[in-house]
Order: sequence, then structure tokens, then C-alpha cells
Amino acid sequence: MKYQNLLIDQENDIAIVTINRPNKLNALNKVTIEELHKALKKLDKDAETKVIILTGSGEKAFVAGADIAEFADFSVKKGKKLAAKGQEILFNFIENLSTPVIAAINGYALGGGLELAMACHFRIASDNAKMGLPEVSLGVIPGYGGTQRLPQLIGKGRAMELIMTAGMIDAKKAAAYGLVNHVVALEELMPTTKKIASRISNNSTVAINYAIKAVNAGFNNDVNGYTSEIEAFGTCFGTADFKEGTTAFLEKRKADFPGA
Repeated sequence: MKYQNLLIDQENDIAIVTINRPNKLNALNKVTIEELHKALKKLDKDAETKVIILTGSGEKAFVAGADIAEFADFSVKKGKKLAAKGQEILFNFIENLSTPVIAAINGYALGGGLELAMACHFRIASDNAKMGLPEVSLGVIPGYGGTQRLPQLIGKGRAMELIMTAGMIDAKKAAAYGLVNHVVALEELMPTTKKIASRISNNSTVAINYAIKAVNAGFNNDVNGYTSEIEAFGTCFGTADFKEGTTAFLEKRKADFPGA
């Protein structure tokens, strides 16, 4: 399938999705959001794809924000619909995807770009990366989950300061805050991310799916995370992956998970 604003590369069981709008610093517009939904949905259904890496084209930006020109004249009703639809088809969608998604942040991740990175299961940044939520400088607030995920990741006080000042932090501070897991040189960003993705792909895709659900449940006020963990843990015992994993361990060999 051809995409207007995305590049998809498959390297064995790792898919690399690159947002390709370099002339707009990879800003998110309606087309890009819809394409990301379609591409990620398709990859999630592909049994051969065990990990997805999400990044931006070029060396300046992961995603520099949303395409403001698209919604500058929106009404209150349209603004609410924009946020609701975006969260449904992309940001919440990524967070709950059964296939792990790693954000490889290769430059600016601002506004909707940082929100996109935060929706991923975890983040790795190049040392030139800059992150922030500058929406209040435009008279609006983060609308794609930024006011929720940023405090979860770095704490309420730091999130409040970052949002209210509309400021940016560099990759080093982002790592110190816990916003990103690793910071590497730009030329090492993809090799490092692929290496971690490869380690993930060696494990049970079924168990990873249940782990994602259990971890996310802990951040849902309407769900008891411990109960979700118990249910998922027990369900794993009925899977072919559990049988293969435990058998391989007892036989002192590497597991060959069937993914079922």
C-alpha cells in the first residue's frame, strides 16, 4: 500500500514507519494521522511484524507539532471533534496496540509530536532532540492526551511547569525526567532502537500483548490493574507460547514461540 506521507520499511520482523513530510518538519495533518492509523492497524494484524519503530524523516524533527493551518479557524464543536477523533484513531490506538511501538525521536518532538511519542510504548531519543508542549502559547492546551500522559511519565509538577511555560527540554533532561529511556548520538539512534526491538522480538508476542494490557490497566481509573494482571497472567497459562517457553526453559534451549 502506498502512502502520501509515510515510508514503511520491513526488516525481518521489525517494521520501521517514517513520517515523511520534511518540508513541514513532519507536522501531523489530517492525512498523516489517518495514514498512521491505517499503517499501524495493518502492521498490527501482520503476524510477521513483532515490533514497530516510529520515527520522522530527516535529522531535524521527529514531529514538530500539528499542522496549525488546518484548524486555526475551527469552532468549539470542531475543536472537540478534532481532539476526540485524533485520540481515538491514533494516540489511544497506539497506546493500546498489541504490537510494541517504539518512538525513535530524531529531533524536535513538539506539541502533537511529543504526544505521539508519549503514546508509544517507550521512547529513545537522539542527543539533538528537543521536546515540549507549546500549545498554551497559541491559546490552546494539548489535545491529544498530553495533559494526561506527560504527568504519568514525569510527574505532575514537572508536567505542569512544562505545559504552562510552553518550554522545551533537551534529550538529556528528558532522560533524567523519565520521558525517554535512552539518549544516543543521532547516527546511533536507529541501530540502538533496532537492537532493542530485536531483543523484544525474541520473546512471546502473546505474552507481550497481555503485558501491554496489564500495564495500561494500571493507569485506567475505572480498572483495577492488579485484577487485570491476575487475569492476564492466568490466561497466559492456556497459550501455546507458554507451553513452548516453559518447555524450552526446562530443556535448556531457545524458545521458538508460535505466537498463539
